[in-house]
Amino acid sequence: MTSGQRAFLVTAHVGRDAAVDSARRVIHQLLAAGISVRVLKSEADAVACRGVEVVAEGDAAVEGTEMMIVLGGDGTLLRAAEIARPAGTPLLGVNLGHVGFLAEAEVADLTEAVDQVVRRRYDVEERMTVEVTARLNGEVIADTWALNEATVEKSDRMLEVVTEIDGRPLSRWGCDGVICATPTGSTAYAFSAGGPVVWPEVEALLMVPISAHALFARPMVVSPRSVLAVEIVPDTPNGVLWCDGRRRFDLPSGSRVEVRRARIPVRLARLHGVEDTGAPFTDRLVAKFELPVQGWRGRVRH
Repeated sequence: MTSGQRAFLVTAHVGRDAAVDSARRVIHQLLAAGISVRVLKSEADAVACRGVEVVAEGDAAVEGTEMMIVLGGDGTLLRAAEIARPAGTPLLGVNLGHVGFLAEAEVADLTEAVDQVVRRRYDVEERMTVEVTARLNGEVIADTWALNEATVEKSDRMLEVVTEIDGRPLSRWGCDGVICATPTGSTAYAFSAGGPVVWPEVEALLMVPISAHALFARPMVVSPRSVLAVEIVPDTPNGVLWCDGRRRFDLPSGSRVEVRRARIPVRLARLHGVEDTGAPFTDRLVAKFELPVQGWRGRVRH
């Protein structure tokens, strides 16, 4: 890469032929525009493109890059976020999965989406993340983060937990688990567990119990400055901590998990001028969940 040359990292779900083919299309289009392209060493053989720089997976992979283009579903983008977040590198997701809420473009719009990137016709928005700390008898046993959610779940038998918000006990639940989510994660696991949909620009944290055996077990939306905590009651079954469904930690009986807003966000690229992108979040909900809107007339204008 020459001084001043633009550089992109392209990553894909290499287990899907469609994602690999799309990655090659993106790489060829970027190279033709005079942009340097990097691919991860673990994906280089599958992508098999000439003229690219092969880099090891890690923080250094995005050093000096303008953007990371991610081809796959939300799981692929969550993996990419682990690489891009420390450097603040924006992610552009191209959906080849099912719902793909984090993706900005669909594969049908791929050529135009890359053209917008080449022409720098995009904005960058920041998505809140959470830092997650688990302790046992005061000793840290896990220190990590999440973009969507941190979930304390049962290992085999039902959990007994006490939940806490801002240093005060809230309730004790016998349950399958407790989800502590961001607004971005409100359309992921928290949604499946009956939590509310929260617009991305709303700053808040969510606590959503999973199949809790209790009279009071409603999903809650709290301040972004709050600290959420879930304690596994001593001498009850062990649990498991999952962050974004990717990072797993065992939680012995008596463990305590704290979740608070993190200092470092994840940055997502938003395109200009591509059909179905840059749309209001309401339109995304309707499109992704195929919501019925027949009969809507809109505001009457005189």
